[in-house]
Amino acid sequence: MALSPTDVTQLAAVDSARAARLLSDVRSATLSGQRAPVAPRPVIEQSWDRMLRTGVDPDHDFRTGLLAREEVQRRRESSELRHVLPVLREGLLSVADVAHHIMVVADDEGRVLWREGSSPVLRKADGTGFELGADWREDVVGTNGIGTPVVARRPVQVFASEHFVRSQTSWTCTGAPITDPRNGRLLGVVDVSGPLETMHPATLAWVDSVAKLAESRLRELHQSSLDQLRAVAAPVLARLGGRAVVVDRDGWTAAVAGMPYQGRVALPKSPSAGQRWLPTLGLCTVEPLAGGWLIRASDEPMPRGATRIVLDLSQPRRWSMTVSGDVGAWSHELSPRHAELLYLLALHRTGRSAAGLAEDLFGDPGRTVTVRAEMSRVRRYLGGFLEHRPYRFSEGVEIEVLLPDDPRDLLPHSMAPAVAGKRLSRQAP
Repeated sequence: MALSPTDVTQLAAVDSARAARLLSDVRSATLSGQRAPVAPRPVIEQSWDRMLRTGVDPDHDFRTGLLAREEVQRRRESSELRHVLPVLREGLLSVADVAHHIMVVADDEGRVLWREGSSPVLRKADGTGFELGADWREDVVGTNGIGTPVVARRPVQVFASEHFVRSQTSWTCTGAPITDPRNGRLLGVVDVSGPLETMHPATLAWVDSVAKLAESRLRELHQSSLDQLRAVAAPVLARLGGRAVVVDRDGWTAAVAGMPYQGRVALPKSPSAGQRWLPTLGLCTVEPLAGGWLIRASDEPMPRGATRIVLDLSQPRRWSMTVSGDVGAWSHELSPRHAELLYLLALHRTGRSAAGLAEDLFGDPGRTVTVRAEMSRVRRYLGGFLEHRPYRFSEGVEIEVLLPDDPRDLLPHSMAPAVAGKRLSRQAP
């Protein structure tokens, strides 16, 4: 029998001491290879498995050096999270302080950039190394409310002895990832931490909802910046002939001329001025513009030749694809969902229907609407190399998939049955 999040939170709300004892028994039995009274929750069990494989010591506290104050400040000033601190504070701090919790905001590397909340709890946090500039990556300090959401890419609550390292087992932490709505990149994690007995069953949903409010605020800021870029673009496009589009630095369209509107143009990872090949547009001339890029589409036919796509899934937290051919090479960072989809298409070179992909991703062949929407987004940057009915890579495209050294590290965030099956089978495509 496995513990569900509801089981743990309800038990903690009624009898925190009993909950702590049960979780301690589960941890001790699991880590010693014995049969536990109940199975750990899947997200915790998967994290513990990663810790055992990476050599994190459950009985000894290991801490890397703190970042210098100047480096913390530099990261704060360059982080998009600085724009949503008011949202996080308004949504979390008033309750956290009264409930003897603290709010912690970390970047995508698990480094603590902001800490606020109950003064006594902040002092206790200092004793566990939960300080400004501290490194709370999962593979450094074990299963926790910052490092585990970074890997899992979803909200995670870690109760007491669900922490892998013994010195953290008097804490309960709830963290939710915050992603950049412009490009899907992970910006960091917001976490609420405190003693087990002060945690409420609704804490996970509460922290997750505030993280989503922060992402909504980032969308508003992005729309405002597009409006500003549109005002700059209007007189430029008015003077040009032919097909042209003005996009921001992430490829989101501000204005077009002489061509159909598309919401986003896929740009190389590090765009630069000059002649470039861009998906859906072909050969283009790219010129810098304040706040973005002016892209002028060429009427020259695009050379057709052998195309090679390298899907790089070898890293645990970032995934990318590189397209290379007669017109040069082009790279694109992938969101977690798109990494899953392209991996599944690489497995099924003859094609996969929307229902088949829904079965692979969700275990439910009826969820075709979600699959079609995501595949539509994928085709914005790979449209020339993907076919549909069924979905598949175009004939003649060479596909190479770079996998982690240990197959169990394949897309560790993914709950897709087909991906989980590949992790368990330890087989490459």
